[in-house]
This record gives sequence, structure tokens and C-alpha cells, in this order.
Amino acid sequence: MSAPAWKRPESVLVVLHTRDRVLLLERVRPTGFWQSVTGSLEPGETPRQAAVRELAEETGFSGAGIQDLSLVQTFPIAPAWRERYAPGVVENREYAFALRLDLPIEPRLNPSEHNGFRWLEVEQAVAAASSHTDAAAIRQALGTAG
Repeated sequence: MSAPAWKRPESVLVVLHTRDRVLLLERVRPTGFWQSVTGSLEPGETPRQAAVRELAEETGFSGAGIQDLSLVQTFPIAPAWRERYAPGVVENREYAFALRLDLPIEPRLNPSEHNGFRWLEVEQAVAAASSHTDAAAIRQALGTAG
């Protein structure tokens, strides 16, 4: 029997935005959890590669023009998700990126991951984001104080 394939405790977050709107996606689980595009790095993958891959998987959008926000945040992994990680892993490192679009475009959602989406004004998106790291990345991507 082979060892379990633990998730890598590193992830990306991609803020999709226009000049004044931010895209948030609602996760299937937990219900009511709104976030930017996110996902874990796969073995051998760089944060930029993961950001482009997750963007395509979760929205159908190309990563052309994606920008590294130079924002790296660490947060505790929720107890409900720790079983996916190797024993003793309790924190995740998140790398933030952004992609600016000219207009709000309807994303092609993966129904196994997301129930819906909303394009929100910046401060509405900051308030609706379910994680503090997402709110910080939104502020940085759009140059707003927080």
C-alpha cells in the first residue's frame, strides 16, 4: 500500500478584477463561503503556474497578463481540512496574484467547486470575502487602504 498523497500546504489566490469590480466565487462547501480563485500547488509547480492553472480550471479564463502581487500570507488550516495534509501540518502559505479584465465577464464555473459568482464593487468584495487573506489581496490588487 502506498503512502497517502498529502496536499501541499502552499496555495495561490487570484483576484480577478476590472477597474472597479471584483469577482468572487461561492464554494460548494462550505455553503456561503465566498472567495477569489484559489487552489493548492501541485508537486513541482511554481506559484505562477498554479495561479494560471487554477484560473483556467475555476473560471475558464486565460492567465495571460496575470500579475504577482508580491503578497505571501500564512494562515491556519481549518481543523475540518487538516486531514488532507500530512500529520502536524497546521498552516498554509498563500501566494497572491491578480488579473485585470476590461469588463466583468461571466466565468465558466466548475460545478464541483463553485455554486455561483458575483462581480462586486471593491469594498463590497472586501466585506464579502470569507477570508482575511482574500480581503488583503483584493485591497492590494486594487490599491485601496484597509
